[in-house]
Amino acid sequence: MKKITATDSLTLSIPERIQLVEDIWDTIAAEAQSIELTEDEKRIIDERLEAYHRNPDLGSPWEDVYKRLVSKQ
Repeated sequence: MKKITATDSLTLSIPERIQLVEDIWDTIAAEAQSIELTEDEKRIIDERLEAYHRNPDLGSPWEDVYKRLVSKQ
């Protein structure tokens, strides 16, 4: 298999680049269980989960966040 670089990928069309990224992501997702979190990452997740449990109404539903993001484009 020929190795390609990030620069090589720029010669691809946008749909081809999107497909390449999807293919790469699929290979990562297939092995996601082998990725271990660092202690700092675990601590951050625990802190955020604890903050959510203290005040679950503080955040925004994903639908609202998505609408805000899309409206800024």
